[in-house]
Amino acid sequence: MHWDMFEAVPEADAIFLKWILHNWSDEECVKILERCKEAITKEGKKGKVIIIDMTVENKNTDKESGETQLFFDMLIMVLATGKERNEKEWAKLFSDADFSHYKITPCLGLRSLIEVYP
Repeated sequence: MHWDMFEAVPEADAIFLKWILHNWSDEECVKILERCKEAITKEGKKGKVIIIDMTVENKNTDKESGETQLFFDMLIMVLATGKERNEKEWAKLFSDADFSHYKITPCLGLRSLIEVYP
């Protein structure tokens, strides 16, 4: 099946987005997240959105990893309309999409596990 995540996301207990949101502008990310929230809260459900993406300016980042993160940020800005985001930028996206809270766990090298709740 083909789905347009800007129009609708199928109902689910959890939505998994891996290396997706960094490709899109803030406005487009908010639209995607709003559709995800609709999908995880249908019929009174309270699911979550699970995101695997980079969180730049992480306090646990060493110099080499920080340089690599900046390289990826520049690459995404050139190739797409997106960017790599820091925790404050992620928090604004989640707030703008009307999520109540989130948890960011740095792991998987440069990536973070981000859990977002309605």
